[in-house]
Amino acid sequence: MTRTISHEIREMARAIGFDTVGIADPDQVADAGLRLDRFLELGRHGDMAWMQEKADRRRHPKALWPEVRSVIMLGMNYGPGFNPMVQQDWRDKGIISVYARNRDYHDLVKSKLKAMARHLAQNHEAGVKVFVDTAPVMEKPLAMAAGIGWAGKHTNIVSRDHGSWLFLGAIFTTLDLEPDTPHEDHCGACRRCLDICPTHAFPAPYQLDARRCISYLTIEYKGHIDPDLRHGMGNHIYGCDDCLSVCPWNKFAQKAHEVGLFPRPENTAPDLADLAELDDAGFRQVFAGSPIKRTGRDRFVRNVMIAIGNSNDVALVPTVLARLDDSSALVRAMAVWALWRLETTEAFERERDARLDHEADEAVRNEWLHPA
Repeated sequence: MTRTISHEIREMARAIGFDTVGIADPDQVADAGLRLDRFLELGRHGDMAWMQEKADRRRHPKALWPEVRSVIMLGMNYGPGFNPMVQQDWRDKGIISVYARNRDYHDLVKSKLKAMARHLAQNHEAGVKVFVDTAPVMEKPLAMAAGIGWAGKHTNIVSRDHGSWLFLGAIFTTLDLEPDTPHEDHCGACRRCLDICPTHAFPAPYQLDARRCISYLTIEYKGHIDPDLRHGMGNHIYGCDDCLSVCPWNKFAQKAHEVGLFPRPENTAPDLADLAELDDAGFRQVFAGSPIKRTGRDRFVRNVMIAIGNSNDVALVPTVLARLDDSSALVRAMAVWALWRLETTEAFERERDARLDHEADEAVRNEWLHPA
């Protein structure tokens, strides 16, 4: 009977738009909690306090829902159809992570999960719960246990069929289904993902220090970014795909087929100068429905200022000067840094002498006095 239901689940998953599906026994990921504890003990989660606060529920699926008997893991391909690394040479443009170039994927994936879950509840009297990245669920260990792929040395899931480009979703169910065989690691001696990271966020293979990760810095981190990390951020303004892009398994990846995952043209290679001029209302309008919106205008323009500082494009100096009067200290501080990077020493010092006495924020004053 469970084989029949499992076959039905696989057929329905592909019909509804998922590219891969597998079934995991929740007890197969018990060791993942130990790795989580070590990650938190080392402080590698940075200021993502929610990871610490919800660690008890995250360690094991049954801690989140004791009735769960099986976990159906599903993957949706969001392959870009081109190598995002080429954009690093477009210094007057900003790089937005591939996953964030259209509407928020959570809504799309969750709607499909709910359709599957309703079917299981109505036709098999199953208890079900659906999760997409926003709940304390360890999706990657479960995806490995379900045979979706393996965790590469960059700690992300790699699929033999879809490379690095998979959104994951989970359906917890009371159905007792036969689990799939966990996927073997096929990274071998390759370390391209480790070596490409410009901020050296991997202390060792299969380990990530989020505090140095560009995705964390541009999306999650709320403060003034460490001067030692700014240069490595290049023109990344929201997220980073470097470690994903260089994976050799991407030779099997295909372009996303779901229309909702196709990139918006304005998010593919946006002009840094245009983005720097966004006020809060403009930011909300441009990124309505996008995952970028949750970062907020000030942090986003902070990232844009760093990208401008890394551009070596003196034509952007007027754009930087305009942000020296920004209402946000985060933005003003990075505008100072960008000006120091682009202008001559004499021009920078003239601007500093004209503005320093009128600047009340300590972090901004420090940028004027001690540009990294």
